[in-house]
Parts: sequence; C-alpha cells; structure tokens
Amino acid sequence: MKYDAVIIGAGVVGCAAARELSRYDLDILVIDRESDVCEGTSKANSAIIHAGFDAAPGTLKAKLNVQGNAMMDKLSVELDIPFRRSGAMVVCREESELAKLEELLERGITNGVEGLKILDRNEALELEPNLSDEVYAALYAPTSGIVCPFEMTLAFAENAYKNGAKFMLSAAVTGISCDENGIFTVSTAKGAVTAKCVINCAGVFSDKIHDMVCEPAFTITPRRGEYMLLDRNAGKTVNCTIFQLPTKMGKGILVSPTVHGNLLLGPTADDTEDREDTATTRDGLGSVRAKSALSVKNIPYGQVITSFAGLRAAGDTGDFIIREDDKVKGFIDAAGIESPGLTSAPAIALYIRDIVAGILPLKEKPDFDPIRKGIPKLASMPAEERAELIRKRPEYGQIVCRCEQISEGEILDSIERPLGASTLDGVKRRVRAGMGRCQAGFCTPRTMEILSEMTGIPAEEIRKR
Repeated sequence: MKYDAVIIGAGVVGCAAARELSRYDLDILVIDRESDVCEGTSKANSAIIHAGFDAAPGTLKAKLNVQGNAMMDKLSVELDIPFRRSGAMVVCREESELAKLEELLERGITNGVEGLKILDRNEALELEPNLSDEVYAALYAPTSGIVCPFEMTLAFAENAYKNGAKFMLSAAVTGISCDENGIFTVSTAKGAVTAKCVINCAGVFSDKIHDMVCEPAFTITPRRGEYMLLDRNAGKTVNCTIFQLPTKMGKGILVSPTVHGNLLLGPTADDTEDREDTATTRDGLGSVRAKSALSVKNIPYGQVITSFAGLRAAGDTGDFIIREDDKVKGFIDAAGIESPGLTSAPAIALYIRDIVAGILPLKEKPDFDPIRKGIPKLASMPAEERAELIRKRPEYGQIVCRCEQISEGEILDSIERPLGASTLDGVKRRVRAGMGRCQAGFCTPRTMEILSEMTGIPAEEIRKR
C-alpha cells in the first residue's frame, strides 16, 4: 500500500499528529507494534496537564508545554474527554529552598505561564489543608490541570480514523529504507508499505526506529516511574496536584487527584536498559510512600487499590527532538518526548504539521470533522437520561463492573466503536471496567464473554493486553 505519510507509534503524540494531518487531503497510516493504541508511555503517566514553569526558557519543552496547555479547553470539548483545571503547587520545606521557588516563578513568567504566585505556608494551607507540617511555602499554578490520558489518546485516534487515517496494529516495524526518489519502504510484521514521509513517534523505541534509516543522532534511555493509585474515598485528600521541587531526573513524587476521583502518588525515576520493564518493585513503591508523605499528610495508604509503572523516553539532548533529518529528507523525528509530553502533544502535532508542510502539499479537507463523541457514562448521568438510554439499548441496564458502575452497554460500545477494544485492558481504558476497588476481580468473566461474543475470539484466547 502507498501512503503520503506513515506515523510510527500510536501513543498520544502519534495519534495527535494523525488527527492534525487528517485535516488535509493526505493518505495517512499509523503503525504500532501493539494490538491497541495507547499501550506505551501514554497509558502509564501522571495524567497532568502541566502549566509550563519547569522547562528551561527557549526550549521546545517550554514553548510546546504552554501552547499545548492553552489548547486543552477547546480540545476537551471537541473530543469529549474529561479535563479539569485543578491547579498545582510546588512546595518547599524550608526557607533556604524559597529561592528555588522564585527561580521557577521567574522561569514560568518567561515561558508565558499566567497566574503564577508564591504562597506562604498559611496561604497554601487555605487551599490545601493536608499539606505536611514541614511545608514552608509553595508556588501556585492555577492553569495546571488533570486529564484522562487513555481517553485523550483514544480520542485523537478515533477522530483521526473518522477523518480518514488508517491504523495498522500488531505490526512491529522491522526495517525502513529510502530509495533514490525519496520514497520510503516501511517493513512490518504485517508486510511492507511505502510513503513519501515517515514520522517517528515510537517513544522509548524512537532511537531504534531512527537508526533504521538515518545515521545515529540521539539515544533514548527508558526511565521507569512507579505509581500507587488509591481508592476514590481518598480522592479528596488534596484539591490540586502537589509537586516537590524538581530535579534533573524529573518533577519528583507528586500527590494528585485524578479526573475520576482517585488519588495518584508517584512517580519514581529509575533509568533502565530494558525498554519493556514496567514491573513495580518493593523499593520503588516504598519510596513513593515515604516521599509522598514529605509534602502531604493524612494520605490513607491503606486504600491503595493498585500500583503500576510506566517508561518515559528520556533523550540525551535535554529537550524534545522534533525535526526532519538533515540527510534523509522526509524522515521526521518526534523523540525524547518525556514530561511534559502529554501536555505538549497537541502542540507537537502542530509543530509536526509545519514540518510536513515543507515536504508534502497540504490542502485542507472541506469536510474535516473535529468532533468526537465519547462513550456515554451511565454512572454520572441524570436519572432521566439514564432511563432513556436504557430504553433505547437495554444492555445499559445491566451492570457488569460494580465498583465503577459500568454497564454491559458501555462495554459493547467500547468494542463496537472505531478502533474498538479487543482485550481486557482495551475495554478497561475505554470505559473503566476493572478500574475500581476490586481491580476486575468481579467483572472479568463477563467482560471476557462479551469480548468473545463480539469479536469472535475464543474466550481462552482473550488476553489482558
């Protein structure tokens, strides 16, 4: 098959780029090694929309963070994704650290972040009564927010698909070549495709993809971050995201509400050579527990319902790597997209579009539709709407996941919609069946039955991911 642009990687950056390019009269293909979108870093992160005060002024991280943050309100409406400007604090624990908060304040002002201010202890406690007794002062950023990274990535993908982008999943890239006419051949586990332009959004594998066709230019180090997730009963421990002072390894252990009402703690930051090492460790989770208590007290650790780890794609340049290769024209890297990558994703998509405009003619489609409608959420519906939905589709009246109050109708929708779920995790990310207190202990058998009935996959072959 021949395409104008092939995007390698179906994480948040690859899917955001696909959606942006689907505005134009282009044949687009997104390739991913996994069986679903959002299977890498995009599924296991802090779910924070950062304000933009941390990145060094003049870097792509600084520019695209602030730009991406500003795009979120409109995107959340267009794509029907949960997003809340909950704000954030960076806390210091002694007077000698106040200068570091002031440095972040000045950096944020330079980057164009609005509303930043330093709070003394009493002012901070008015907003966050559970700050630890050691907190001395805080930098407050009201434009920071929280989002569901699963829904954000899926929404980009579904809207791109709706506007003509194709997806090839379970198709690990095995080789890339470029002929004398500048046409790329991308070989995958499902066969080869050709393209005029290749966009590398392969996360922790992006240096490996780059080196298949270009001279080595950067190295990606997987940085494992471990998290603890607490039950919804703990979700109101804090009102906004509480950060500790950042280090060269990251933004430290945060304590944050989630858009679904849980409480999130983490991440650690441990470099590893294994690009698939998402195991949690006793030491890592112990560190999350101990360090989270430095900034927030009264955390009900007995309500931890699960732990998980994700890998960040830490580049060796100190900044996002987004550029067309100097020698292999038409090959674009979007690599080293660590934090604030989730926030920056929609702005990175625009940046990639501008590079593509120098390679391919971009003619806007008159029928591009920016709207994506999410799956109805039965548990949060008014009673009248819920009754009407059940009347139209009775399966919405059958609760499968008791913890999250997810109905059979929602699970069916998650499978039937564009790029629908084919695994237990696919259903989980789309509708939260299995995300609650029992962590799928009750709903797994029925979810497997529904998946088998709808997809034709034998029940014994239904996989978690």
